[in-house]
Amino acid sequence: MRPDLDPEQLDRYSRHIIMNDVGPEGQAALLDTDVLVVGAGGLGAPVLQYLAAAGIGRLGIVDDDTVERSNLQRQVIHGDDDIGRPKVDSAAEFVTGLNPDVTVDRHELRLARENATDLVADYDIVVDASDNFATRFLVNDACTLSGTPFSHGAIFQFEGQVTTFSGDSPCYRCLFPEAPPEGTVPDCATAGVLGVLPGTIGCMQATEVVKLAMDYGETLDGRLIAYDAAEMSFEEIPVAPKPDCPVCGDDPAIASVADASYEGRCSLAED
Repeated sequence: MRPDLDPEQLDRYSRHIIMNDVGPEGQAALLDTDVLVVGAGGLGAPVLQYLAAAGIGRLGIVDDDTVERSNLQRQVIHGDDDIGRPKVDSAAEFVTGLNPDVTVDRHELRLARENATDLVADYDIVVDASDNFATRFLVNDACTLSGTPFSHGAIFQFEGQVTTFSGDSPCYRCLFPEAPPEGTVPDCATAGVLGVLPGTIGCMQATEVVKLAMDYGETLDGRLIAYDAAEMSFEEIPVAPKPDCPVCGDDPAIASVADASYEGRCSLAED
């Protein structure tokens, strides 16, 4: 903990510090938290923006993509001048420009079985801001096996969902045991997405991270929020642990990420 904030920090975070439920201790907790954000696109943009502004002390950014013009309708931390640049570079530049207190780790790579365990182990909290099922299942398995809490978000056209998994039971596989058959769920490039939608879901994910970092309030652990932007409605769906879950169940079949396949249905690895 670092409650001895310097004058610039007292000024920057003054609206946090004057809150009885945050104060200098809560702000110090944020500054002492390391967060890994997997994906610097639609969801990752608002997550990184607000976590940097809040004073999360260290942000790791995982992304192997470059900025395209079609990204700019929703990926608000990248600009026209960033087209063609690695997203980790433009995202890191945005974060340091917004808040020099934040240390940024650039991981210009795709999360994979070979690197997921080591990456997750280096952070306190993980944010799943990815756009594909393979990465979502990999984040879940690496975090659940290591006991690392993570926030999950997903978006599609006018709809989004967000939940938090504490690193204990239940986990993402309790909700979705396997990925849907390939080709049955179109991605944003095929189906499109309302530009403001990831802002809503990403801000909810950032809120969950801030609460986890300060150990304050109730998270969405055990609950999933489904949001419909067209109807401006929210539905809360309970998420219960499954005794037969292959990761967090009574007799888990996945003891490491090497035991699962992250292609196709993202089930157990074939021998």
